[in-house]
Amino acid sequence: MLPQSLQETLTAAFARIPVSSFPEVPGGKVIEIPADTSIGDAVRVLSESNIMSAPVRNPDIEYTTDWRERYLGIIDYAAIVLWVLETAGVAAAALSTGSAAAAGVGAGAAGTLGAIALGATGPAAIAGLTVAAVGAAVAGGLRAEKGMAKDAPTAADKLGEDFYKVILQEEPFKSTTVKSILKSYRWAPFIPVATDSSMLSVLLLLSKYRLRNVPVIETGNSSIRNFITQSAVIHGLERCKGRDWFDCISANPISKLGLPFMTPDEVVSVQSDELILEAFKKMKDNQIGGLPVVEGPKKQIVGSVSIRDIRFLLLKPELFSSFRVLTVKDFMNTIASAIPHTGKVIRPLTCKPDETLGSVIHALASNSVHRIYVVGDDNGVTGVITLRDVISCFIFEPPNFFDNYFGFAAQEMLGC
Repeated sequence: MLPQSLQETLTAAFARIPVSSFPEVPGGKVIEIPADTSIGDAVRVLSESNIMSAPVRNPDIEYTTDWRERYLGIIDYAAIVLWVLETAGVAAAALSTGSAAAAGVGAGAAGTLGAIALGATGPAAIAGLTVAAVGAAVAGGLRAEKGMAKDAPTAADKLGEDFYKVILQEEPFKSTTVKSILKSYRWAPFIPVATDSSMLSVLLLLSKYRLRNVPVIETGNSSIRNFITQSAVIHGLERCKGRDWFDCISANPISKLGLPFMTPDEVVSVQSDELILEAFKKMKDNQIGGLPVVEGPKKQIVGSVSIRDIRFLLLKPELFSSFRVLTVKDFMNTIASAIPHTGKVIRPLTCKPDETLGSVIHALASNSVHRIYVVGDDNGVTGVITLRDVISCFIFEPPNFFDNYFGFAAQEMLGC
């Protein structure tokens, strides 16, 4: 880690920087979704705005200075996919048994949504829905990289027309509102800061307290003025290049800073010849958003899979029919074929233990990804560095900081 004196100096500096100085979201206006919005319209808003999640506003409260009354939570696309599939009565059964037929799920239930989702009828549609339900339900329940705004520039804008058909034109999807499922599925906690709060509070929430995003509420008003994500902070740090304090810190090798915060044995990975379903199960079980794909006993990295790849289960019907026997390698190859101009598996982002923190920050920011894999001379994976890890290098939590700052209510929400 950084020398204590330097970290104390940085922490004190961030404590003096007001949140209001942080750049606004693209367009200057945070996208909000009223709680009475239909699920279909909510997905359309997310897609058209190129975002993966958004604050949910209570439409019954027009004028209030209390954000607790105005906002109900944060809606997330992956959770919507989970709800759509589970509403058909297939996903939960398929998860526990691996087969809709074995679980006693009728062909009618599977076939109905299968035909809607895939534009087909008969056994192929039923099999397709079963495997899609497994993958989507496993992935949908993750606390994972769910991102806002530019965090996931390609994830939200590639939703398939078939999926739109499900949630926009068929019951109960088209008449179900965001509010009606708000408490039943995994939603990110809504823990805002005020515009006159310090950036230290935001950095702590995004690192130590594991939030993906932090809403900024206007002082004396309950309206959201900004929405700060982990990725936005990393981009902000990248723009600090050239300043003495940043250059001094970023010149340190990551190993000197204690990165990665894990041992090689703690890295969760998946072999390329394992089933893709196993990869999604590992993400769910370990509450992580991505895995390195490796080969051999030395775990040489050959690719990566993430929660964002769930969209391909909806977009590419050919993945459905063979899902239960589809390997991770074949899954990656199929995804690669859908990427314009390349047609090849995108190489995972990696670094060596002697690389500098500055180079890691640049790689994460320029590639708009949430993690970078640390590899040895033999290209074997020895660790993972996430956005949260990088942010935590710059600050620490002063004694009783959140006691003084937020009080009991925030401690309760954060599980302090």
